[in-house]
Amino acid sequence: MTSKAHSQVVQTQFGEQASAYLSSAVHAQGVEFALLQAEVAQRGDARVLDLGCGAGHVSFHVAPLVREVVAYDLSPQMLDVVASAAAERNLGNISTRHGAAERLPFADGEFDFVFSRYSAHHWSDLGLALREVRRVLKPGGVAAFIDVLSPGSPLFDTYLQSVEVLRDTSHVRDYSAGEWLRQVSEAGLHTRSTARQRLRLEYSSWVERMRTPQVMRAAIRELQQAMGNEVREYFEIEADGSFSTDVLVLWAER
Repeated sequence: MTSKAHSQVVQTQFGEQASAYLSSAVHAQGVEFALLQAEVAQRGDARVLDLGCGAGHVSFHVAPLVREVVAYDLSPQMLDVVASAAAERNLGNISTRHGAAERLPFADGEFDFVFSRYSAHHWSDLGLALREVRRVLKPGGVAAFIDVLSPGSPLFDTYLQSVEVLRDTSHVRDYSAGEWLRQVSEAGLHTRSTARQRLRLEYSSWVERMRTPQVMRAAIRELQQAMGNEVREYFEIEADGSFSTDVLVLWAER
């Protein structure tokens, strides 16, 4: 699939569900928001890029603390949701821009911070996007990436990627910690720290949020039940299909 074709899949998938992501508890809540706020505290002059902003939750949390936030996404419908919600919350320092992570329409060194949450697994080329992040960051600028993490084990990885793409055809890859560290380094960024979190996903809302077709939902449930005990135990798969997965929080600097 070409990059252009993939971008069309992403826009179709998320355009139709944009408003659902604004109210999604998984996306609206998380301990990582406090980490992002702490990073920008006392930086009232800063410009922040919310890369792959989705419904704008990162933007909403950091905007009161900085000069400007640019919410950037491939889905115009998502950006409409962000603009409307920002106006309702009187966050006039949030602006929106449309485009792909691999081609940022910004000058070199425009931003003090680049934050990206639950977006990177949709990017067609992680390495190219990371090089773009480095380019638009000021020297000494800070980036934070928060995303679903592959456990690294071939068995667990195969299962995770399978259920992800069955649920959402715009999925590209949940990367392992090793893959992240290598690509961040190759992009010219310095990894400051990494941390692993655990995320619980309630099955019904997880598939409803993407309007996953019934045939795909049935395939996910069949796969869950067919896997061995080690997979069911690692992902804590329950009878209703709900499960847990790992999340990586990676901090990097230019």
